[in-house]
Amino acid sequence: MAVLDLVPHAHIVVVDFEFHFGGHASKEEAGRSGERPRPVCMVAKELRTGEVWRLSGDQFGRSPPFPHGDDTLLVAHYASAELGVYRALGWPQPRFVLDTFTEFRARTNGLAQAAGLIDAAAYFGIDAMESLAKKAMVTLILRGPPWSEQEPADFLYYCESDVLTLERIFLAMLPRIDLPHALLRGRFMKAAAAVEWHGIPIDVTTLALLRKHWAGIQDDLIAAIDSDYGVFDGRTFRESRWRDWLIAHGIPWPTLESGRLALDDDTFRQMAKAYPEVSPMRELRSALSEMRLSDLSVGADGRNRTILSAFRAKTARCQPSNTKCIFGPSVWLRGMIKPAEGWGVAYLDFSQQEFAIGAWLSGDEAMQAAYRSGDPYLAFAKQAGLVPADATKKSHGDIRELCKQCVLGTQYGMEARTLALRIGQLELVARRLLRAHHETYPKFWRWADDMVDRAMLGFPLLTVFGWPVHSGRDPNPRSMQNFGCQANGNEMLRLATILGTEAGIEVCALVHDAVLIAAPLDQLDHDIERMRAAMITASRLVIGFELRVDVYVVRYPDRYRDSNGRGDVMWARVMELVAAREAAAARELEVAYG
Repeated sequence: MAVLDLVPHAHIVVVDFEFHFGGHASKEEAGRSGERPRPVCMVAKELRTGEVWRLSGDQFGRSPPFPHGDDTLLVAHYASAELGVYRALGWPQPRFVLDTFTEFRARTNGLAQAAGLIDAAAYFGIDAMESLAKKAMVTLILRGPPWSEQEPADFLYYCESDVLTLERIFLAMLPRIDLPHALLRGRFMKAAAAVEWHGIPIDVTTLALLRKHWAGIQDDLIAAIDSDYGVFDGRTFRESRWRDWLIAHGIPWPTLESGRLALDDDTFRQMAKAYPEVSPMRELRSALSEMRLSDLSVGADGRNRTILSAFRAKTARCQPSNTKCIFGPSVWLRGMIKPAEGWGVAYLDFSQQEFAIGAWLSGDEAMQAAYRSGDPYLAFAKQAGLVPADATKKSHGDIRELCKQCVLGTQYGMEARTLALRIGQLELVARRLLRAHHETYPKFWRWADDMVDRAMLGFPLLTVFGWPVHSGRDPNPRSMQNFGCQANGNEMLRLATILGTEAGIEVCALVHDAVLIAAPLDQLDHDIERMRAAMITASRLVIGFELRVDVYVVRYPDRYRDSNGRGDVMWARVMELVAAREAAAARELEVAYG
């Protein structure tokens, strides 16, 4: 049997576009432009007949020149890019998409294998354009016009070489492709193209002011916040002074094997949860070290756009750039999200998603009952005998918080020492909490331990929709233990995104276990209910149970703020500093010009 007979579609079309984002000096600038793609050229090949189509310049029509009906399978490498150009051209979206990027990631996930077109070609021993030559050509295309008389012809030749390479990669991969699951992943890449196309609404006026004054504001923030700590020397954070402050306030702090303090942002984030007085310093350090506001990708239409980097994580989670996406930097900066006049946005997230996934996929009835209670943290405390049966969040909030941190920590393989630091208790207390969790939910732990055993024996782990992770040479038991909850959670979010975008809902962003949508105010409540229904349906299809979905709504002229108030103090402080600097600048102008 010919390998193409494995595909039931009448037509198989391999396609590749070259595009730019409106003309920029370099690939790096183009990547953070926030603009929508503009097509330069396209090459497509129908694999059953061998027919080839080449388009460039003004040759693009209102629909593809090749077969594009329900009997066609479209093949591309990182298909959301191609399908974004479809949107720019006004072409109808294909029904069936197979993305060789996602399938190559699935084939090599966990084996430290890059997944670009050249990487996949090298894996299968296929000749392809040299990496340096390819990079130079991409940079030239992304720079945008004007181009020389010869360059458009060079672009078309380059595009066709990619199509021919892609054809060979597809044929090499096809015998081992799980087609139904591959088509589901391709369907998500269509949804990803829609999310990238819409983008997140940004208050560009405030962003411009923040960019204008950011260098000076950083010094103001140090002066304002460090007055309570005394750990900065100019703009330099002094570890010895931080150690002295910790000792003075009786706060234990994680250390490295060398004995030095662990000063990474993850440690600061975890410690800020246990010791709120650490939070301002964490926000300050994050603002000074991570935030490059010029990198934030905001287009001329005021939308923050960047590639979702779908399927990049081992769990297949999207990994958009932390510097280009508004949800990447410190949480306070999300105040920059603001719907346009007449619009609103809504943030919908699965309630305790990973807890529920572990409960239902493991078949742990006690854990399921805890989720159904509406407060799994208090339910765990009751089931473990740590509080009386009539306890409430108000009457036993302190113990509930300990149990909450224990439940959340077990989802990431947290051990007793780290949990003790997180909850500000002796390690003995943390050990007892972890033991109580094991004893209360034994089926869950057998399920989680079984995944570790399978991985250690060299078997791949699979989600309910077939996304695999291979253990590789040096598997991490904690990541393998967490894979079932996290990766199936990502399956759930992808399916919800598919259902939402295909229903015409404007999904703007994916954030861990949540989506951000936008709609005109007279349509917002309707779209919220439709998106909620899509998420509930997705949860039922993944684990057989309908999860709760929490909703946070922002209507113009309000701006986004984190639902639990994280970042509010920092946002207010920064806006006060911006206003003060604007007022000072105005006074200088008044003096200068009388």
